[in-house]
Amino acid sequence: MQVIFDHDRIFAALADPTRRDIVRRAIDGQEGVLELAEHYSMSFAAVQKHVAILERAGLVTKRRRGRRKVVHTNVGAIRVAQNLLDRYQDMWRMRIDRMSQIINETNEEADR
Repeated sequence: MQVIFDHDRIFAALADPTRRDIVRRAIDGQEGVLELAEHYSMSFAAVQKHVAILERAGLVTKRRRGRRKVVHTNVGAIRVAQNLLDRYQDMWRMRIDRMSQIINETNEEADR
């Protein structure tokens, strides 16, 4: 089964520093929402909402481990975001290279 990621949801979810920190903490998949909430000076319900936003974006999943629901980062979604950023970086590098080429050609013509 192929999962389709929504770039807008991913980047909107990652725009918040608390959510970025939750993604970082959930990489090892050891903490549930209750344990994650202990790291922040906000209510359990607020952390739960952050986790829900991350889940809808596909950045984290909750897996049942005994009586707990452990939050785990979906590394595939992080790769999707990274791939999009890499494409933008490549596009801008090509444009900068092309501008440099045009400037060099213009300077060479002016020197003649």
